[in-house]
Amino acid sequence: MSTRREFLKKAALGASALSFGGILEGVSARSYSNIKGANEKIRVAAIGVNSRGGALAANFAKQKGCEITYICDVDSRAIAKCSDAIAKIQERKPKIEKDLRKVIESKDVDAVIIATPDHWHAPGALMAMQAGKDVYLEKPCSYCPEEGEMLIRGKEKYNRVLQMGNQRRSWPNVQEGIQALKEGIIGNVHFGKAWYTNNRPSIGIGKEVPVPEWLDWDLWQGPAPRVAYKDNVVHYNWHWFWRWGTSESLNNGTHMIDLLRWGMDLDYPTMVNSAGGRYFFNDDWETPDTQIINLEFGGKKSMTWEGRSCNGRTIEGSSVGVMFYGDKGSLLITGSDGYRIFDMDNKVIKQQYSKLEIDPRNLMNPAESLDALHINNFFDGIRKGAVLNSDIVSGHKSTLLMQIGNISQRVGRSLNIDSANGRIIQDADAMKYWSRDYEPGWEMKL
Repeated sequence: MSTRREFLKKAALGASALSFGGILEGVSARSYSNIKGANEKIRVAAIGVNSRGGALAANFAKQKGCEITYICDVDSRAIAKCSDAIAKIQERKPKIEKDLRKVIESKDVDAVIIATPDHWHAPGALMAMQAGKDVYLEKPCSYCPEEGEMLIRGKEKYNRVLQMGNQRRSWPNVQEGIQALKEGIIGNVHFGKAWYTNNRPSIGIGKEVPVPEWLDWDLWQGPAPRVAYKDNVVHYNWHWFWRWGTSESLNNGTHMIDLLRWGMDLDYPTMVNSAGGRYFFNDDWETPDTQIINLEFGGKKSMTWEGRSCNGRTIEGSSVGVMFYGDKGSLLITGSDGYRIFDMDNKVIKQQYSKLEIDPRNLMNPAESLDALHINNFFDGIRKGAVLNSDIVSGHKSTLLMQIGNISQRVGRSLNIDSANGRIIQDADAMKYWSRDYEPGWEMKL
């Protein structure tokens, strides 16, 4: 795969200028089809397929030039369900395996999808790149900031294609709206607001019980320090435990804060603070269910993220979204592929939306056809050397904003940030959260 990609890059003579879905600049469709390897199938392993990963595996399998060769999960039920679903889409039934380490070493795998719990994201992606695989990595790209920094270095060291799954970067009308912002449609954008709302129920008080026969609990924990199995963690509730999860701010906030950072052309903040907590229910949920993260940047610009996991009252009529505020108007992007522009008198002066219906609260597959655009951008990165819509550098920056917000929440104070690199300034206690403890033998190493 590495040789093929390097050859195509040299043949392209300008592949970095590719538009989505196009043929290499200066190479006709006929001559491109004759390039060795250009039309070979990309063999993909789907790792973590219980919910979102299962939907991604099916979406990948439906794309031209892709074959799912492996299904990997620590839950034998999820493996069987996903494997059967993929067999109905493609000609060959994929192989199955519970240990991702065995999968990424297979010669039948060119690229991997990583849709595991968050604590596995960066370690899994790094191991895959070290094994010579390209990676489609679900958000957030990392559990903690140090892991994101290591992924950037790993991508360069191992020369792999690494796309983060904040798929709105590939949605056409969202792209159009962001471009309009950059062209000054609402003037100077000085403030951005992002949000996510839902009505999540209590997770209760977990009990230590025997590990179910269908689950490899040791492999599920992987890089995280070991604890006994409780009956209210697997599958989804791990999001709300600091040992494995990263709170609603990274679970859903990463998507929205990424749109703000992209539209406002911002990188690292100068100050971050967070307020909130576990306000609903008396249960094992550790991360905030109610949270406000404020971020200040240079040049008189700021943004905020509001997360309400247990009160689903919408904002601007949508459970998720962002609003950009400028000196000539405002621009709204919600959970749909589209945008709406308001003048200073709140009059709608333009709107553009896709006819496709999207359910942002769907945990598994909110927008399959639109996500396919992001998947094919990943494939173009592998085949043609195309510029990724969500490379690991931009993915890390957006992930980092929410991670610093969580660090502020956990230490209980505002944090001053070096706007050159995103690192916390002169706060040793806060920097303890920059990295994490690993189960011995599972440490990330370049």
